[in-house]
Amino acid sequence: MNIRPLGDRVVIKRLEAEEKTKSGIVLTGTAKERPQEATVVAVGPGGYVEGKDIKMEVKVGDKVLFSKYAGTEVKIDSEEYTILKQDDILAIVE
Repeated sequence: MNIRPLGDRVVIKRLEAEEKTKSGIVLTGTAKERPQEATVVAVGPGGYVEGKDIKMEVKVGDKVLFSKYAGTEVKIDSEEYTILKQDDILAIVE
């Protein structure tokens, strides 16, 4: 199934949480912090949103950092994705 976001929305897939701390302690499922880093899966067309011309600055395959509580989580074909507005993306990781 393909996801095609509308307007200035972006579909991302979070990267996996770290299993160990830097000092080597293994984390349980509840102790892991959800990563704020993700890969862009789909990008909307941009266009006019609330009277402003929105140019999409991210593309499919970009690795991005996003706001902690941003977006809506959805599950499609047993995969978890987050749909958020481009404004909630903080940076592109290069």
